[in-house]
Amino acid sequence: MSSDGNSTVSGQDSNDLCTLATCPISESMYGYAPQLGFNVVLLALFSLSTIGFVVVGVWKKTWGFLVAMTLGGILEVVGYIGRVGGSSDPFDGLGGQSFMIQICCLTVAPACYAAGIYLCLARISMTVLSVIAFGEDISRIKPRWYTYIFITCDFISLLMQSAGGAIASTADDEAGTTTGTNITIAGLAWQVFTMLLFMVLCAEFAWRCYRRRDQFDVQQSALRSSRKFRYFLFALGAATVFIFVRCVYRVAEMTEGWGGRLMSNETYFLTLEGL
Repeated sequence: MSSDGNSTVSGQDSNDLCTLATCPISESMYGYAPQLGFNVVLLALFSLSTIGFVVVGVWKKTWGFLVAMTLGGILEVVGYIGRVGGSSDPFDGLGGQSFMIQICCLTVAPACYAAGIYLCLARISMTVLSVIAFGEDISRIKPRWYTYIFITCDFISLLMQSAGGAIASTADDEAGTTTGTNITIAGLAWQVFTMLLFMVLCAEFAWRCYRRRDQFDVQQSALRSSRKFRYFLFALGAATVFIFVRCVYRVAEMTEGWGGRLMSNETYFLTLEGL
């Protein structure tokens, strides 16, 4: 434990000497023993969804979407394998690395999912299909620029989170750990800002569409009224909001520190991260 009562990431000094027989669970990097049942369920769900993304991506030949969503899914699967390993022994799960495996993989995964959403929107969503269906002149930004802007921002966030996680996990002193953590937080905060800007632009576009609903392109009326199109927009919007909430939670969690209340409470994790 560090002097402020929080577990240190670098070297896991105190945890290297602990076992289930000698130390309380609260002394582990998790601050608790991950629940096997819930984490196995989430592992199975993310595994199935990743297989689904691969099948759909190959079937529809949406290669960018395939890569982004599959990478995100693989990170989720590896992260939950780490948590499952840590459930039997939070001090020595997966060779003592279960905590770092799950924290690195599950922190970065949402950035990949966000990239998949942006790519999806670039092809058949409210930033392209909607713009074309409702009138391209309604949007303040040309459809293709949504992809250029937000994929670039997401890539920057991904790089920052990956670099921060790598620095924190390999640091051999508290200063290095702090530096890596701060870089990770900055990457997460940038992702939150990017997604918030994206949602504001989409909301503003929806409002402009509503105000000009009598001027829509009549040739696209069948598309606008189709159930598949409406369900797709709803599902995509819900996914964006869920990922946004997840990223906000991660920022708050990381800002509190490695031994903070959010990070040491699995209920928050399972609710705001897993579900």
